[in-house]
Amino acid sequence: MRALVLLAALTATAPAQWTLQQSPTTADLRGIDNVGNGIAWASGTNGTILRTTDAGAHWHLCTIPPNAAPLDFRGIQAFDATTAIAMSSGPGDQSRLYKTTDACQTWHLLFTNPDKTGFFDALRAPFRSNRRHPSLMLLGDPVNGRFKLWNVYPNATNGKSIRPAARLQQAMKGEAIFAASNSSLFVIDTNLYFLFGTGGSGGSRIIRHEDEAGGFNDVSAGTAYIDQPIGNDTATSGVFSIAVSSVMGSTLHRWWRPYYRPNEQFLTQLAVAVGGDYAKPDDADSIAAYCTSIDNAWSGMIWHAATTQPHGYRSAVAYDPTTRTWITVGPNGTDISTDDGRNWRPLTPSKDEPADADKNWNALSLPYVVGPHGRIGILNPSALQPQP
Repeated sequence: MRALVLLAALTATAPAQWTLQQSPTTADLRGIDNVGNGIAWASGTNGTILRTTDAGAHWHLCTIPPNAAPLDFRGIQAFDATTAIAMSSGPGDQSRLYKTTDACQTWHLLFTNPDKTGFFDALRAPFRSNRRHPSLMLLGDPVNGRFKLWNVYPNATNGKSIRPAARLQQAMKGEAIFAASNSSLFVIDTNLYFLFGTGGSGGSRIIRHEDEAGGFNDVSAGTAYIDQPIGNDTATSGVFSIAVSSVMGSTLHRWWRPYYRPNEQFLTQLAVAVGGDYAKPDDADSIAAYCTSIDNAWSGMIWHAATTQPHGYRSAVAYDPTTRTWITVGPNGTDISTDDGRNWRPLTPSKDEPADADKNWNALSLPYVVGPHGRIGILNPSALQPQP
């Protein structure tokens, strides 16, 4: 009987989740960043950038950056109500960074991809970053067989706001990174700790970099490649998004001293990766994996395939610490996990919601979600119940 009750709990659907917002655009949205205090920024195709300062009650179209009307802004990182950096993705010089400091009335070009065969995939601030003194990491597809990374210091006064970050190990044949939601990269510290997921015809991997000594130029010595069976080894499948629930550890105290007590013991970290095959969005095989063995030095990452998978390709995943719930979205729906990625169950619209309220989403920055044709949603607090 207990087993039957557990099975019912794992397979049952959950109630209403996304409250759809009025959107001023029909562009496909793939970037979203919640700054907090009611401030959030979003980005998408046709040079589109949006901004809200009242928790989503009103979204306003920003001025299109110079010469950016044809560009696809796949990522955006904001620091407050007036300052943000938008990342466009595309071959060669179609990959760019633009910055605004006046609430998106004007923009200036910060960086253009110097590689003709390059492609920007993710622009991320460190976990729990200090937004008043931002630094970011920019990740790109392999060029000449090696992944591209830059450190971005947008407030630098010496003219060196963009610096090559590392010369990573060789990429596998056919290996690439997906820029579907600006979340294929998760940054703990801009120089020392980060993860990113890959995919392609050679299979998918989760690549971890750690360097306690800070010797970033010798990145190969601290880089681990972890095979992860997400997707089906095709050019359109792999890992699309990675999230980590917390970062607490004795090794990290010297980097995160403002956040933790000096004598606090390390705790097991929790990470989740999602993806699949975007060309087969209803294929529910090999979509999600979880990791519960990130130790205090990030040296022991053991990934496991989810027992109950999300019900289709998923482009983004995020963690809600209040309810201890993981949430993942994609074209055909939304799924949640309350047991740290082991089992997933779908969120479905209530009778009072639009029938597609759970579908057609690309990217997350809780409580916000964005998708094609200008779709914007805000997570309904009643959808997730606090977990013990």
